[in-house]
Amino acid sequence: MTDFFTMKPGESAPPVPAGPILCTGSAGMRRIHRFFLWAYGEAPGLVRSVEPGDTARALYVGEVLGNFDNVLHVHHEGEDLLMYPRLAERAPVCALHVEQMLEQHRQVTLRLDSIEPVRLHWMETADAATGKDLADRYEDLSTVLQVHLRREVTEVMPVVDRALTEKEIDEVAQHGIDTFDRKFLVGYLGMVLATNPPGDREELFKEIPFPVRLVYRLIGRRLYRKQYATLFPGRVIPDTL
Repeated sequence: MTDFFTMKPGESAPPVPAGPILCTGSAGMRRIHRFFLWAYGEAPGLVRSVEPGDTARALYVGEVLGNFDNVLHVHHEGEDLLMYPRLAERAPVCALHVEQMLEQHRQVTLRLDSIEPVRLHWMETADAATGKDLADRYEDLSTVLQVHLRREVTEVMPVVDRALTEKEIDEVAQHGIDTFDRKFLVGYLGMVLATNPPGDREELFKEIPFPVRLVYRLIGRRLYRKQYATLFPGRVIPDTL
């Protein structure tokens, strides 16, 4: 089976600078990107799973999708502020790819901005026409992300691994941790862990600060299972840690 993070014909990557690998950015990016691929692969179906007029489920599903959107926005914001300026400065040969990635971020932001009012209206009304519009918008966003999330890993991250230090790439991740409260984070941590294969799941968990790991063990795993069961009634809940 071909790994998702494989370059397609016609795509090209910049030369990787000589020198040692300074950070494990590629591995971390694959892990969070797997979550986004899953989340937005499921988003259209989640909207369509709500019967017209069922405002209680529309409110719940819409809140979860809004949280996905917030996490995606903050993830890109951290890269725009803390990763891409350093990469552009230290690896000028990567300039074209940096601009392409930033433009893809802009395209994602435009879609998130257009989704929000539709999602909020649908959460109140659960009407069929708005639901169809919202599902179609998430379908479009998922299509854009399937390109961006692959190309960022395959084309840019090998250069990042040699241009940024571990401390600097940790700052990118910390931007997200600092933005959300702990209860929110530990609930969604279960989804991130579940959308990664066992080896990556364990490595990711080891990299998380101890207080977050502890809160996840105490309440986060339970929150994840409850949320998954509510979103996907009847499905087997995927394994996590």
